[in-house]
Amino acid sequence: MFKGLLKFFHIEEEKTTIRTEVVAGLTSFMTVAYIIAVNGTILSMTGMPYEAATIVTVICSFIGCMLMALWANSPLILVPGMGDNAFFVFTLVFSLGLTWQQALAAVFIAGIVFMLTSITKGADYLSRSIPKSMINAMTAGIGLFIAFLGLKNGGLIVANESTFVTLSKLSDPYALTTILTLLIVLPLFMRQVKGSFLIAIIAGTGIGALLGIVDFSTLSDFSISFKGYGELYFALDFSGIGTLNFWTAVFSLSMVIIFQNMGAQLGMLPNKAKFQKSFQANSISVISAGLLGCSPMTTAAESATGIASGGRTGLTSFTTGILFIPALFLIPLFKIIPNSAIAPVLIIVGCLMVLSIKDIPFSDFTEAFPAYLMLAIMPLSFSIANGIAFGFIAYPILKLVAGRRKEISLTMYLIAFFFILYFILGSI
Repeated sequence: MFKGLLKFFHIEEEKTTIRTEVVAGLTSFMTVAYIIAVNGTILSMTGMPYEAATIVTVICSFIGCMLMALWANSPLILVPGMGDNAFFVFTLVFSLGLTWQQALAAVFIAGIVFMLTSITKGADYLSRSIPKSMINAMTAGIGLFIAFLGLKNGGLIVANESTFVTLSKLSDPYALTTILTLLIVLPLFMRQVKGSFLIAIIAGTGIGALLGIVDFSTLSDFSISFKGYGELYFALDFSGIGTLNFWTAVFSLSMVIIFQNMGAQLGMLPNKAKFQKSFQANSISVISAGLLGCSPMTTAAESATGIASGGRTGLTSFTTGILFIPALFLIPLFKIIPNSAIAPVLIIVGCLMVLSIKDIPFSDFTEAFPAYLMLAIMPLSFSIANGIAFGFIAYPILKLVAGRRKEISLTMYLIAFFFILYFILGSI
C-alpha cells in the first residue's frame, strides 16, 4: 500500500514523505472545516434547505479534493469559496433577481467557460502573458487577505464606526486566545516541528475552553438528516437564459472564478508545472457544483496552511477530501473549534505569502502602482477578485501613459477590458 502511494503521488520525486503529506492534509482540513457549517447557512438565505446545503457542501468538497489529488497530484484543496458563496447569494440572487435554481444554471455555464479556458492553451497562454510583477502581487495580496482574515476572525481587529477598523482590547477572550495560540505556534513553526499548525489549533481550542469562548452545547446532538437534498440535486433552471441578467451573472461569475483561481493557484502552488491540471480540476469542480446544487468551488486560501506544513503532492488534498466524509457526522465537534484557534495559522501563512513582495520591481512605478493597488484592495475590499481587477486595469493604463505600449500584451488589454466591463455590469 505504502509503495503504491509513493509511486502514484510521486512522493520521493517531490522530496516529501507520506507522513508529512497526511499531516499537511489534516492541517488543511482543520483550517477549512468551518466551511461545512458556514456554507449551508449562507446558501440557505436564498431559500435552499439548510441541511441539504450542508450535505452538498461536503459532497462537493470531497469531489473537488479528489479531483486535485487524482487528476492534478496537487496539494491544493477545493471547497465552496466564502467570497463565491456571497457572490452567489447577494449578486446573482438578490441583486440580479435570479432564483437559486437559475443561479445554479449560471454556475454550471460559468464552469464550462472555465473548463474551456483550462483544457485549451488558454490557461497556459494567460499565465505566460501576465507580467511577473502581477503574479507576485497576486501572491502577496492574497497573503495580506489571509492575514487580515486571521486578524479579523481572531478578534484582534474589530469594526470601528469612525475608523472602520481598529485594534480590539487585548483583554478580550477571543483576542487573548489568538495571541496565546500565536505564541505557541511561532516557536514550533520556526523550529520546523511537523504538524505545528495542527498542534496550535488543538492547543488554541483548549485555551479557548479555559477562557470560556468554546460552546460545548453543540456536542449533544450528532444526528444529521439527508431529507431535502433531492431539492438541490440537478435543480439548475435554464428558464432565464434569454435574459440580460442571466448572462450578466454568467459573465461576471466567469471572470471572478477564472482569475481568482488563477491568482490563487499561481500564488500557492509549490510546483508551477502542476498549474494546468490543477486549473482543469478546479473547472470540473465548478461544473459539478452547478449540477449538484452548490455555489462555485474555489482554490481555498487555507490550502496554504497545508503547503506550509510540507504538503507537496495530491496525497495532501486526498487526505483532506477523505476527512470531509466522516466530518459530515461530526459537525458539532468542528463547531467547537473557535476562530481564535485557527487565526494564528492564517496570520503566519499570510506572512509567508507576502514575502513574494520582494520580487516586485518597486523602482519602476508602472509595475509598482498596479501591484500596490492589488495589495491594498484585496484585504480592504475583502475580495481577491476586486484586487486582481484593479491591478489588471491599472497596468496597461500606466504603461500607455509612460509611452511604453510595447510592454503590454494583447492579453493584458483584453483582461483589462473585461474587468472594466465586469465593474460596469456589476454597478447596473
